[in-house]
Amino acid sequence: MEIVHQEHAVEARHRGPNLGALSVVYTGLFLASLAITALMTKGEHFPSPFVSPEVAQAFFATNANVVRLSAFLQFGAAVPLGIFAATAASRLRFLGVNVAGVFIALFGGIAASLFAAASALFQWVLAQPGIPSHVEITRILHLLSFATGGVGYTVPFGLLVAGVSVIAWFMKLLPSWLAWLGLVIASVAELSSLSLVFTRLAYLLPAARFPGFVWMIAAGYLLPRSRVEERRTSVRPSTA
Repeated sequence: MEIVHQEHAVEARHRGPNLGALSVVYTGLFLASLAITALMTKGEHFPSPFVSPEVAQAFFATNANVVRLSAFLQFGAAVPLGIFAATAASRLRFLGVNVAGVFIALFGGIAASLFAAASALFQWVLAQPGIPSHVEITRILHLLSFATGGVGYTVPFGLLVAGVSVIAWFMKLLPSWLAWLGLVIASVAELSSLSLVFTRLAYLLPAARFPGFVWMIAAGYLLPRSRVEERRTSVRPSTA
């Protein structure tokens, strides 16, 4: 008796963390670190590395508990960022994408997560007793925290955004406006590296970071989580 083969479409779903939820947690923790600093210091913020060392020293000496709490929140935010990058790369592979952009995005996201975590740890050291009493040590740790959390974070984050956005543009995985927004954010992020030479361009750092929150949340919820597969089944006709 001849066996009949039938093909039918089946929806396969990617197994992994929710990208939208990860991006919301990441954004929420980072913004909470800024809000708590402003509230507990009555409107002050983490000092710029371009202020005098004495002003920065006074801030860290007076607000050690605030700096320690902010460091905790920012360190926590680095974790969902790294998971977002790993999950996004896995999702793109699941959707059939086999190009270098997937691994560029993965590298960028993991590097951004590590630099963000390093920046938070430098802040934590600044909050330890006795550290702010030394101007030179405070200055070095302050610059390290800014460098790792500024350019160190922003440039690789731009690679994450660019990798996902370029793939999404060509494969129509995201709305075109979101892909274009990602490309603009990625361009600003890469240009922010010039602030290492021209300090006046440091404004590019927040110009890439904060719109990046919007892009992450939107991309996290809009990137497809399932694909349609053709499956073949064998059917033996009835002898009745």
